Amino acid sequence: MFAKFADLVAYNLFGLEAETRLGESVHFFFYDTTKIIFLLSIMIFFISIIRSYFPPEKTKKLLSNYRKITGHIMASLLGVVTPFCSCSSVPIFIGFVESGIPLGITFSFLITSPIVNEVALVMLYTIFGWQIGTLYLVSGILVGIIGGLVIEALGMEKYVEEYVYQISSEESEIEELEWSDRINFAKGEVKEIVSRVWKYVIIGIGIGAAIHGYAPAELLAEYAGPNNPFSVIAAVIVGIPLYANAVGTIPIVEALMGKGVALGTALSFMMATTALSLPALIILRKVIKPKLITVFVTVVGISIIGVGYMFNFIMSLV
Repeated sequence: MFAKFADLVAYNLFGLEAETRLGESVHFFFYDTTKIIFLLSIMIFFISIIRSYFPPEKTKKLLSNYRKITGHIMASLLGVVTPFCSCSSVPIFIGFVESGIPLGITFSFLITSPIVNEVALVMLYTIFGWQIGTLYLVSGILVGIIGGLVIEALGMEKYVEEYVYQISSEESEIEELEWSDRINFAKGEVKEIVSRVWKYVIIGIGIGAAIHGYAPAELLAEYAGPNNPFSVIAAVIVGIPLYANAVGTIPIVEALMGKGVALGTALSFMMATTALSLPALIILRKVIKPKLITVFVTVVGISIIGVGYMFNFIMSLV
């Protein structure tokens, strides 16, 4: 269905040749745009119904009952189904700390949630298949658990801004929703999320289409392929200063891989832009001190690099 639509637009409407670079780029753009937005709308609806069972207050209450490794595992798992953007990291951080949730467990949640964005996860499964999607899911959870455990072991509580511990808020009542309320919530989430991310999808697919049609495959394979031992490290270093929505990054990852870029290198870049973007770090600076930010970036960055090399190693065995 999507391929036929792309054929119609690129080759019939625009009169482009399939063998040309422009024809390949335009076909890639319309094929991925229609496929991704259609599948996103469907999957967001069903995922949002699941999310309706985990409002922020319920998440805090669940995590407050766990400690040590179990708490980190639960925090990372809940981070998968209760994703947030960088703009909401400060209130979530304050809410967790104020509720008595240990700092390390709080970071396990904060690390996993943006990395394993449910919209991006759907796209990964759609574009790359369930094997890679599942590997990414497990890797994102492990990065969150490891990051939280290290921060907990280092005893970084004194590097949280003092005012955070002084905040006290009344506990909100957890509202029990009827099934019809959950359906309406899911419909609203589809409208809200698609309206928020469609521009990132378009931009990402546009860049991906240009890479697909025009980027020199030999050059990319040489510098970012599996044979370059430093490609993963470089991808993470380049990704940290950038702010790129994961949804918009995935079409770029798809195009880069089509040109010979190693899977682990491409996904490490995506993880770095979502978990360690400069805007997110600037926002987090409101509640944590520079030393904790440095530890956070170092621990998560090293974990992401490890995941990248793991992906490249696994793919070398396939």
